[in-house]
Amino acid sequence: MKTSIRLAVLICTAIVFVTANIVMAQKEGGPWTIPAKYKSMKSTVKAGDASINGVGKSLYMQHCKSCHGSKGLGDGSKSASLKTLVPSFASKSFKAQADGEIYFQSFVGRDEMPNFEKKIANEGDKWAVVYYIKSL
Repeated sequence: MKTSIRLAVLICTAIVFVTANIVMAQKEGGPWTIPAKYKSMKSTVKAGDASINGVGKSLYMQHCKSCHGSKGLGDGSKSASLKTLVPSFASKSFKAQADGEIYFQSFVGRDEMPNFEKKIANEGDKWAVVYYIKSL
């Protein structure tokens, strides 16, 4: 009898664990597929340019803050209502990305991450946002 109870508890635990992993995998949205041209893309703005804290911050606060949060931690007011997990810009995996990868994710988007190519049309402004995000 004790063996069958232990077996039932073990099976229930395994089911809960597997279900939780499936839910989290769906919430994360999976890895991004970034075209090669973006991986090697170079900025038209210098990393120390004054526009980063002016234009970059302003555009971030206007378009990104509601989901990504004011400090880029993925805790914006809309983040809880999304199906996918909003990543933290402070994470090691995010920081390890090339500038062009961040550019692609930020402006081309996918799924619940909207496309901002037309909303932020100026190339220099886009790069100012990328560098602002990297500074968070």
